[in-house]
Amino acid sequence: MSPRHAQERAFLAQIIMKSVVICGSQRYKDEIKAFAQKLRSLGIPVVFEPNFERQRTKMLAKEEKDRLKSKSYRVRVPAMVHEHFDRIRKADVAYFYNRNGYLGVNSTLELGFAHGKNMVIYALEPEREVAEGGEICRDILFTEIIVTPEELVKRLI
Repeated sequence: MSPRHAQERAFLAQIIMKSVVICGSQRYKDEIKAFAQKLRSLGIPVVFEPNFERQRTKMLAKEEKDRLKSKSYRVRVPAMVHEHFDRIRKADVAYFYNRNGYLGVNSTLELGFAHGKNMVIYALEPEREVAEGGEICRDILFTEIIVTPEELVKRLI
């Protein structure tokens, strides 16, 4: 393949490539950011990711039920949820970064929103078993389990 042909092919791929929104728990902030950066480096032109930058590291390590004990956090949550809903609205595909099958309350809400929008929904891992805190209704909403950014790119073309 000539260099010119390769450039044209890359350009066309960007035009027809779907955008993706990444959803997941604040506890996986660094992993989500790395996953998003890898997607961008693989040529995905539009990657929406959660904005966890406003959270202190100490707060990120806590369970949501413990974060909600903070009045200032409770004040910020609605705006964060609405911001991410807007990202979901703009994307073609949703990817749930659910390490160990974990999705918190906010991510579960985002999953329902993405499903209501009739989006294709991929996840990193299957839902946890009910005995381990999983929900039977989340797993049925996943279109497919996709483990790597490289696998996801193949679905976005």
